[in-house]
Amino acid sequence: MKHTLQLHIPHTMNDWSLTIQDTSIYSEITPISCPTLQVQLPGFTSATTIDENSVPPLEAGFTKHLTACDLEVQLEGCGTNYNCLPDGIYVIKYSVSPHNLVFVEYNHLRITQALKKYQQHLCDLSLETCALTADKKAKFDELMEIKGWLDAAVASAEYCHKPTKAMELYNYALKRLNKLNCTMC
Repeated sequence: MKHTLQLHIPHTMNDWSLTIQDTSIYSEITPISCPTLQVQLPGFTSATTIDENSVPPLEAGFTKHLTACDLEVQLEGCGTNYNCLPDGIYVIKYSVSPHNLVFVEYNHLRITQALKKYQQHLCDLSLETCALTADKKAKFDELMEIKGWLDAAVASAEYCHKPTKAMELYNYALKRLNKLNCTMC
């Protein structure tokens, strides 16, 4: 029996951390050695590595809440305040020895900032359980369509393995969200 590596990377509304959970099934026969997690942020060409020598060390079954400090893009104020992590595609690779044979790699499209804008627009509509006015209905329908574009962007990145297409869809949805900012004032 061999290790079956798998990660769960939930979408959250937390600005300052990226959660990664190890949901792998490990062989009882084969020892787990040298677990390594690599995270490449959007726009970066190299990844931050977290392994058994990190503090705290990476161990099988881990749950990591990675901040800008952990990902080495924030160097000051760590432990007291944290910079927001950007939206975009995070390339996440997890491996155990032998690393060239036992690994998984994911494209994770973080959409936290876009979702926060979307949620704020919903709040600004002040929806009631009665029939919507024509103006509110039009804005609500537009928001539902934008949410669909964000979902399509996530699917393109994480399931279809088309990161370029995912970013096109994300940018289109964000452009429409930003345009709504102007029309909802």
